[in-house]
Amino acid sequence: MDGGTNMELITTYICKKGDIGVHDNMFGGTILSIIDDAAAAYVSQICDTQRVVTLKINELLFKQSVKVGNILKVYGKIHKFGTTSVDCWIEVRKHNVYTGEQRVVTETMIKFVRIDDDGKPLPIHNYVKERYMERIEKYGRGLIQQNDGPIGKKENKTSK
Repeated sequence: MDGGTNMELITTYICKKGDIGVHDNMFGGTILSIIDDAAAAYVSQICDTQRVVTLKINELLFKQSVKVGNILKVYGKIHKFGTTSVDCWIEVRKHNVYTGEQRVVTETMIKFVRIDDDGKPLPIHNYVKERYMERIEKYGRGLIQQNDGPIGKKENKTSK
């Protein structure tokens, strides 16, 4: 799957010495951890809940090496809502601060499930799915900034 349009910047990370493995590249497990954290935070915001857990992460193919000082940008978008789950497409890109060029380091689909206090799956509210689609149409992204309009459940649809 190609990330295409409506990818949102979720987080930025700078590679440090402690992130480096034995071959002077960023350790793949660190990148995986960054992906999981960023995607979980993104899905939690979209779904108005902190109660989401990772169910599945698809294959990761590392296309670029990452060295100390490289800046990584993590982009994501919702691919599909299920009854209790959300599929989120994630791209990690290496950002060149001098040229602005970005190259994909890795990409994957990650599935989260909304859960209750006992860890049992809970349905994702229809208003969450509808609001996401409305925001994509209106703003080109699922999360809106304060200057775009209200954030949260009580979005005023009559505001300009």
